[in-house]
Amino acid sequence: MTTSIGAANAAIVKDPNLQIPRSFNGLKAASNSLLLAKRPQVSRVSTAATASFIRAVSTPVRPDTAVVQKRSKVEIIKEHSNFIRYPLNEELLTDAPNINEAATQLIKFHGSYQQYNRDERGGRSYSFMLRTKNPCGKVSNKLYLVMDDLADQFGIGTLRLTTRQTFQLHGVLKKDLKTVMSAIINSMGSTLGACGDLNRNVLAPAAPFHRKDYLFAQKTAENIAALLTPQSGFYYDMWVDGERVMSAEPPEVVEARNDNSHGTNFPDSPEPIYGTQFLPRKFKIAVTVPTDNSVDVFTNDIGVVVVSDADGEPQGFNLYVGGGMGRTHRLESTFPRLAEPLGYVPKEDILYAVKAIVVTQRENGRRDDRKYSRMKYLLSSWGIEKFRSVVEQYYGKKFEPCRDLPEWEFKSYLGWHEQGDGALFCGLHVDNGRIKGTMKKTLREIIEKYNLNVRITPNQNIVLCDIRQAWKRPITTALAQGGLLQPRYVDPLNVTAMACPALPLCPLAIAEAERGIPDILKRVRAVFEKVGLKYNESVVIRITGCPNGCARPYMAELGLVGDGPNSYQIWLGGTPNQTSLAQTFKDKVKIQDLEKVLEPLFYHWKRKRLSKESFGDFTYRMGHEKLLELVDKWEGIPVAPARYNLKLFADKDTYESVDNLARLQDKSAHELAMEIIRNYVASHQNGKIE
Repeated sequence: MTTSIGAANAAIVKDPNLQIPRSFNGLKAASNSLLLAKRPQVSRVSTAATASFIRAVSTPVRPDTAVVQKRSKVEIIKEHSNFIRYPLNEELLTDAPNINEAATQLIKFHGSYQQYNRDERGGRSYSFMLRTKNPCGKVSNKLYLVMDDLADQFGIGTLRLTTRQTFQLHGVLKKDLKTVMSAIINSMGSTLGACGDLNRNVLAPAAPFHRKDYLFAQKTAENIAALLTPQSGFYYDMWVDGERVMSAEPPEVVEARNDNSHGTNFPDSPEPIYGTQFLPRKFKIAVTVPTDNSVDVFTNDIGVVVVSDADGEPQGFNLYVGGGMGRTHRLESTFPRLAEPLGYVPKEDILYAVKAIVVTQRENGRRDDRKYSRMKYLLSSWGIEKFRSVVEQYYGKKFEPCRDLPEWEFKSYLGWHEQGDGALFCGLHVDNGRIKGTMKKTLREIIEKYNLNVRITPNQNIVLCDIRQAWKRPITTALAQGGLLQPRYVDPLNVTAMACPALPLCPLAIAEAERGIPDILKRVRAVFEKVGLKYNESVVIRITGCPNGCARPYMAELGLVGDGPNSYQIWLGGTPNQTSLAQTFKDKVKIQDLEKVLEPLFYHWKRKRLSKESFGDFTYRMGHEKLLELVDKWEGIPVAPARYNLKLFADKDTYESVDNLARLQDKSAHELAMEIIRNYVASHQNGKIE
């Protein structure tokens, strides 16, 4: 085993003011309750760096063999895999339709999950899901057409756009894996690292604006993705017989990867950053520009925000660390968490700072229990000050305080927009990211005919790029004929809604998500109409089939998280701009009982909200106990009071007299009074008595 015990520990353990354990052995008991007890607001935050002494850090070394450290089964599989090769290489050669447990863990690093159709009874029908890796969501014209073909030839005839700006291709048989993988690779695509214990796809705004900040954010995302791409060749050995199909890397990426001046690297390893063990768990990074939170930046292990000067010239980055969505039902020591400010770095240092954060997690994240292996638990245990101090050892510099930023907004980029270079782009809404049927055929025809590149958004939508002005009309017509609606024709509830694939192929799903959300959104719309909410009013709704949170439900105003067959845990209190964490509201709500919960919530939101108060802000302001009381005491929408009104009468006696007369005519007092008033007014038209 060549993994190290923690280079930072070796360098600073002698500092009496900062003692770091040799392994991460637990969680602070109060961390979850404290996090969920308050509403974190993450915009306009700046944090001062600590002032500890910076020194070089020794190269990672082998752990003390006298100390037996507990490790998870996956850690042992990685150790004996020859850098993610064995036994996957042997399992792929067998005639069986599936692969064994160890190979199932390893193929994730190659961008694939083994699945079976859970709707089928009897024997298991195995297939594989492939996930591409597309930094910034960028997809070339050639790659899109290849993915479209592969879906028909080897998949289930659909393409799935994901919440991390990638494709998922479902239903690939084991015997076809090498053919499909090699086709993707030879089209300058990749699935390497789309899953597994390493850096996943790096997000960035999908809008192809020709603005300095957007272009810089996208370039930075691509450089970070290149920096953290595995180097040992296992991917190409497995799928294209060792022939690497890669474009040249920017020199600044190569330089940052090879730099070991602060002990970040394994000098003699084919994986200088990852070593044999890679990371303790998945690792997620997003890059964006101020105001644009289309990437859900605070849900990532690292959030990177471009900071520009008054002339719009990028100068550096704010860094946020420790976000993550996954949790386990009924285990309160697991929880979703927002990233918090780490500090500011000048633009030339971004790759070194990101590398230092990754190495801190590599060396100190838990490897004994995968439920607690994400970096958010390290942050929760250590606290931001200690975490910053350790990262600075690997970075070799002090972090400056984060720069102030304007308020965040969610931006969908649907519809037609100017790119800024004379061309247009068109953002298209795709329900739950599933491209199929007529929509798939129409997109294929347009993308092929006009030779368009595309981008996938973090909200499971697609952007057609580089469209000439003269093409706008024929493309608009073709899109309409294919059922791809302009945003004004899409229900506002659908625009921001997201769901994970869940059943029938995801092995972790315990409830419906993608297949269930269309009906749920229709039911929510019906409740809106029933309580009097307008069509253009909306809430952010996200649904997942399990608590892992792939569709980021813990940031939604209304999150539904599967907690049993046809049953959901309801989360409330996220914000439309995804800057606040939702909170659990009710467990085990059966799908058929959703209206019993939603109707009173939406009814009281309409009547008791402050000016322009979102549903998430309203539920947070009202508080858990009050909302429960409103739901528990709900007996349906109150019947409008009888329309008679004592104000029509001089006094109660007069009312009762009119009421008695009205009864003789089988009328209400109100009806009789209004009839008398109307007759009186009619007889005095223009002030003249007829």
